[in-house]
Amino acid sequence: MVQRLLEPGEIESLDHTAIPRLLLPDARSLFTARAARLRQLADNQIKGIPVGATMQGYLLMMAALVDAQAAVIKSLPADTFALPDAAGIQMAIDHHMPPLPVSGTRPATWRRVFAALLDELDPLAASQPQLAGVLAELRALDSAQLEGCADAVLAELTEGVHPLHAPFVAAALQVIWTMRASQLDAPHVQPLVTNTLCPVCGSHPVASVIRIGGQSQGYRYLQCACCASEWHMVRVKCSCCESNSSIAYQSIEPEGGMPAPTEPINKANDPSKVARAETCDECHTYRKIFNQEHDYHVEPLADDLASLALDLLVGEAGYSRASGNPLLWFNAE
Repeated sequence: MVQRLLEPGEIESLDHTAIPRLLLPDARSLFTARAARLRQLADNQIKGIPVGATMQGYLLMMAALVDAQAAVIKSLPADTFALPDAAGIQMAIDHHMPPLPVSGTRPATWRRVFAALLDELDPLAASQPQLAGVLAELRALDSAQLEGCADAVLAELTEGVHPLHAPFVAAALQVIWTMRASQLDAPHVQPLVTNTLCPVCGSHPVASVIRIGGQSQGYRYLQCACCASEWHMVRVKCSCCESNSSIAYQSIEPEGGMPAPTEPINKANDPSKVARAETCDECHTYRKIFNQEHDYHVEPLADDLASLALDLLVGEAGYSRASGNPLLWFNAE
């Protein structure tokens, strides 16, 4: 999420007692910034998030997919991303429910986005046989199979979804929900009963991020895996069970090896604090937390995808991932 740093005169005029509860995505810059970050990560330019050779190719492939998301937003007509009727949105907000829920009937225009994404990727497929094969399989899916895959993606189910198909379906759904979320009025959206789900669409967060700049300075936000909205959650609190009694932070040691608990420090631009896993001994889950104070350009979804080594190490320590990344799927086995 691209943010503008405030000038000194603007800083003084802020209400410093107000915490922005919800940061809606700037959909027209989000995907461009995400693709650039994925390429930097693949090129091992980001200190604190080492990327192995086996992951570099996948990150570049996902960067191309995210580029396609950005291109589709520019090419498709505005009515592709039209909001539901105002009365329905208001009713959901009045009852503290997501105004753009991922459950239930989804916009039929997501299929238009999906087809446009595949078309955008065709030129790249000409030089990449594996991608060409996946695109051919996706185009061969009948309506029931495609909608079933979308159901599984939005419900975060690994059963019944092909791991190579899911990221492309997820990408189309992300475009729809992110564009629609960007049109809402953030102060109007109400928090849900649970703060662990996105107040805009009801999805799980992909990761959390400590933001800098303006009224968001130093606050932790959870970023939605589907619509990219970010909502505030206090630090040192489990984003899965909301416990604050047994929270620890794990990071990859510079020399490699098992993750080790890290202590907060004031030093900025510390690579070991860019990406950490926030673990909870109450529910035995973890979710990654990225710190803009130590790398201004952190991008939660991209950084989460690239830091698979941290997932492996924290998993070996006995913790389960709280929720997945929509651009990386594994078989249920």
